[in-house]
Amino acid sequence: MIGIGKKMVAWPRVGKQLAIMFADLVSLEIAIVAAFILRLDTLDIPWDSVFSLLLVAPLIMLPVFVLFGLYRSVIRYLGVRSLLTVGQAVIVSEALLASFVFLSKLPDVPRSIVFIHGMLSGLFIAGTRLVAWYWLRYSDTFSENLDAPRKTVVIYGAGAAGVQLAAALANSREMRPVAFLDDNRNLHRKRIGNLEVYDPALLAHLVARYEVQEVLLAIPSISRSRRTEIIQELEKYPVQVRTLPGLAELAEGKIKTQDLREVGIEDLLGREPVAPIPSLIQANITGKVVMVTGAGGSIGSELCRQILNQLPATLVLYELNEYALYSIEQDLLIRRGGMSGIPVPVIAILGSVCDQERLERAIARFGVQTIYHAAAYKHVPMVERNPGEGVRNNVIGTWCCAHAALAQGVETFVLISTDKAVRPTNTMGASKRVAELILQALAERHPDGTRFTMVRFGNVLGSSGSVVPLFRDQIRRGGPITITDPRIIRYFMTIPEAAQLVIQAGAMGRDGDVFVLDMGVPVQIVDLARRMVHLSGLEVRDENNPSGDVEIVYTGLRPGEKLYEELLIGDRVANTEHPRIMRATESMHPLERMESVMKSLGAACEAGDSESIRTTLLAAVDGFLPQCGNEDVLGG
Repeated sequence: MIGIGKKMVAWPRVGKQLAIMFADLVSLEIAIVAAFILRLDTLDIPWDSVFSLLLVAPLIMLPVFVLFGLYRSVIRYLGVRSLLTVGQAVIVSEALLASFVFLSKLPDVPRSIVFIHGMLSGLFIAGTRLVAWYWLRYSDTFSENLDAPRKTVVIYGAGAAGVQLAAALANSREMRPVAFLDDNRNLHRKRIGNLEVYDPALLAHLVARYEVQEVLLAIPSISRSRRTEIIQELEKYPVQVRTLPGLAELAEGKIKTQDLREVGIEDLLGREPVAPIPSLIQANITGKVVMVTGAGGSIGSELCRQILNQLPATLVLYELNEYALYSIEQDLLIRRGGMSGIPVPVIAILGSVCDQERLERAIARFGVQTIYHAAAYKHVPMVERNPGEGVRNNVIGTWCCAHAALAQGVETFVLISTDKAVRPTNTMGASKRVAELILQALAERHPDGTRFTMVRFGNVLGSSGSVVPLFRDQIRRGGPITITDPRIIRYFMTIPEAAQLVIQAGAMGRDGDVFVLDMGVPVQIVDLARRMVHLSGLEVRDENNPSGDVEIVYTGLRPGEKLYEELLIGDRVANTEHPRIMRATESMHPLERMESVMKSLGAACEAGDSESIRTTLLAAVDGFLPQCGNEDVLGG
């Protein structure tokens, strides 16, 4: 029978439709005979009238079934709507058949025959479809279990999202749900669909009973902190944990199995987002011409998305990398297409931030009023091995952008800085501190010109080079996970939150202000790695567990890398109207000194003299203590 089911699934579409139509024909004919027998309570029925109906009924009813689309639906995905359509088609066709019976005045045909026939036809036609549905589903499931067994999963959350997910998994070839878990005691031991709801404390029992391999979190409406608590509880079990996105991401469309994703670091941190202050998020954007340099980067691209939502007059993308510029332009055009109102012009410009003339032309051409300067080389070891290019992009690029903004009367200039600029131990951090000093000096010299502000924050989740995607790939490959030092700690923030806070901080800034973002509680990287292993349903292999799945290997600190990062150079910091943004007061250099620094750095970059670059940075940046020697791959 299973083999026949698999063969029928492989039939061409027309063959399947003819088979269903033949089954309906037989059902209608049997229903006519059965209706007479039931009504007359005898096998001795008026066969002349019966034969007439046997001929006429299919000619009347089957065309109605075609018009109602009964042969367009796919039996394997039969639902309540399909059965309702069957009922509607039967009622309409039976009314036409009744008209024929009454008008033709067939002898020995009681009027009730039509009603009995209608009920029997509906039962037979719906019943054959249900039998076919179960048969085909059973054939599918049995063959899948022979070839590639589905993962056994439980769904955490028996609310609307969990029920939708269970319905989606009913047609999945990969996962088989066996139960719900839910914190609501009123639901325990109840059945939703064909799944029972259990107390989460019974997960160990379910794992042992059903050999559960995954727990799927379908609780998009709970707080981030509560989600973190649940994930911490699930870590003790040998199951992989995956989750549905939050409510904002599920606002459109039904839940699909493709929506499931691995637990993100943001779920592990438990950091609750703070709603933006509308006046701050709109101040430098709404109705204004905004430019983002480094628009294709991790932070730059998210800034562009959030800026577009605030309806600027025009959004100018400035980026050196052609593919990155193309990608963010296409993303924004798609997003713009789904927005109501007048479309925001999106202008993509290829160019280097070191080309001041091109920057000035772009600013003047479109009348730019606000610039978010996100263009920078940020990977510490990469910049350490290429110090000339790192300084050229991060320092000279900032100098050119800032002077272009001043020359063309830009209202606001916001620099995206980093915690690595605080007491730097590497060239990248020192270069970003020099970029801050440039803006501070220009702000002091030109108090009535462009308003310069800086926003300093730590690591963002999911950015290029982040440890999270690296660890995830290493876990998929079976390890090892590589960590530079077991003591290393880092602050983390999501890219959307970082971009949102940057925009708001820029709106609060006065000339030369340095803002630092509240990064929350620092995370020990080795603990993060262990948690990611556990939530993948695996175990860490070490001395205490030599039979584990994934090993953690320590490789030593990379050139210029710190064990921990800081956000403040001094201790002079003040709160602002936003709870996660602070204003720092720090030392600065006059413009004359910065001009001298720029002259030295420019000459050293042109000459490829990395020793002179380091000497100049040491003199310019207070607290710069290089953690390694000259790592320039080209010497110098």
